[in-house]
Amino acid sequence: MKFTKLSLVAALAVSSAFAGGTIVPEVTEVKAPVVEASCNSNTTLNSKAVAYYYTTDATPNDMFDKENSQFGTAVTFDVTHKLFDGITANFSAVGFANLMDDAGYMEGQETGAFINVANITATFSDTTLVLGRQLLDTPMLGSFDWLLAQSSFEAATLVNTSVDKLTLVASYVNKIRGNNVGDNFSDKLDGDNFALGAVYSDAFDASIWYYNVDAAKYSQVYVDAGYNLGAAKVAAQYISTDYDMATDATAYGLKVSGDVAGFNLYAAYNAIQDNNTGMIEVDSLYTSSWNTWASSMLYNGQDVDAFKVGASTTIAGVAAELSYADYDNGSETDLVLGYDVTDCVNLGAVYTNTTANDADADAVNALEVFATYKF
Repeated sequence: MKFTKLSLVAALAVSSAFAGGTIVPEVTEVKAPVVEASCNSNTTLNSKAVAYYYTTDATPNDMFDKENSQFGTAVTFDVTHKLFDGITANFSAVGFANLMDDAGYMEGQETGAFINVANITATFSDTTLVLGRQLLDTPMLGSFDWLLAQSSFEAATLVNTSVDKLTLVASYVNKIRGNNVGDNFSDKLDGDNFALGAVYSDAFDASIWYYNVDAAKYSQVYVDAGYNLGAAKVAAQYISTDYDMATDATAYGLKVSGDVAGFNLYAAYNAIQDNNTGMIEVDSLYTSSWNTWASSMLYNGQDVDAFKVGASTTIAGVAAELSYADYDNGSETDLVLGYDVTDCVNLGAVYTNTTANDADADAVNALEVFATYKF
């Protein structure tokens, strides 16, 4: 969108001639110059349209039956405007419409719109402050990107990179708009809810995070580290959750990955002990899958040993990943495909077969097909 500001200047040039004692003015109009406002170059607009189809055989009816299927569409407008040097305003508006209704609506209603992001971002030297509605990306508290729009937060986030290879992050969260809930930001969260993190990246990668989540009555320490050995990458993680009114939880994990004959192969293990691991919208446990948060796989007071293996590659322009995860009594198999038709058009498909962590549970098949157009 362009904004044009006009600076109007009117001028009259009057020539006086004397004839027969009568003054006859000759008036010439000078057209006002049109000034193109430089603020046009300070505004960036990125837009995308998405169509998303989801079907499952979770009920006794067949997959692709309209009672088991959803089809939603959405358009997202991301606007960034530079107010001053180092200070920008950021907005993300989402409008959506559902084309099927038997299985319920994506975002909770047939049509609607909401502002997912609305913040001021200020950068001074090596420090950046983001104030307002925003997307967050931390290991155990972040924006979940699924279906029509990511979840988001009303928060204040401070990021500092003064020390070489070290990033310090502090986020104070006031409200949450969960994934797939439409224009429904939560009421102000109870107590103090914040994340503090330090992320280091050099010959090895490491991060440490502290979470205080009064709204869910827990605090948490998350630590991970990884090293590239050349032939393989090795990573480890540890998460300790201290609940106010429940049994504390411990989780740790190990992941090994490497490239072999054009395939990226990986194997991962997580132990989830004593209770579910605390998380807000997302977790970063190595064995989490498309439908399953490994952090929430503890049932009936039993510890869980979770394993996951996977392989990914690109064939004829199609990016593909196949994975299998075992959660003791539950499991999940995922096939994820993506193809860039052009720089602006992307197609994707996900097939999942999921068995809940319950000995009596039946496997559930699901298929998701989506297309994204950037303009």
